[in-house]
Amino acid sequence: MGADAILVVAAVLLGLCIGSFLNVCILRLPRDQSLLHPRSTCPNCKQPIAWRDNIPLFSWLWLRGKCRWCHTPISKQYPLIEALVGALFGVSILAYGVSLHALSAALFGTLLLGIAITDARHYIIPDEFTWGGLVIGLLLSLGGGMPGFLNAVLGAVVGFALLGLVGLAGSWVFKEEAMGGGDIKMMAMVGSFVGWRGVLITVFAGAALGSLIFVPLSLKKKRLVPFGVFLAVGAAVAFVFGDAIVVWYGHFLKGD
Repeated sequence: MGADAILVVAAVLLGLCIGSFLNVCILRLPRDQSLLHPRSTCPNCKQPIAWRDNIPLFSWLWLRGKCRWCHTPISKQYPLIEALVGALFGVSILAYGVSLHALSAALFGTLLLGIAITDARHYIIPDEFTWGGLVIGLLLSLGGGMPGFLNAVLGAVVGFALLGLVGLAGSWVFKEEAMGGGDIKMMAMVGSFVGWRGVLITVFAGAALGSLIFVPLSLKKKRLVPFGVFLAVGAAVAFVFGDAIVVWYGHFLKGD
């Protein structure tokens, strides 16, 4: 096995572990529970989960998706999230090499996945994902020197201000809260990773996707719109394709 393959495998294994922790965050943060205590237990029989039954992905496969003690099925969400984050870390290394950008891609994608799932399930975006992610984004931006850091700060400010203004305008028009505080804080985090241009792409893509998919359903069934889900998709698009979109749009304006 070559050195590159070893790095990819190592990244996937690290991603599996982070995915396991993300599962804990998704389960506990919306309930304001500690991420450290108490130990994880089976939801049915309350038996503490031993370390050998808590190995990311492999334990679920070994136990055939059931609790060792009461044989109650274990949610497929756990191995799915672990596998997704593991794949995300591996793909980041393959796409960007061993670099700070690869680390940013992996961590940003993990944060977006956590936000999307918690917002879809609970209509909540925990501050740990938004403010914590903002700190991570700003720290990673230091790898680009002062210009990189200032771009991240500007992106965070634009993201927070833009969605805040959208929320105020929506509240004025519809006479009720139109934008959750979690969405606004989320865009500050997103801006620290993708910059102010990426913020514009994120909001446009998220709004377009939400309008096409969820808004018609919400109008019919009077359901709340977990806008964070669509912003997460838009942010992923901005991170991966943002530069190409900006270049294309520049040529479009010039008529090239």
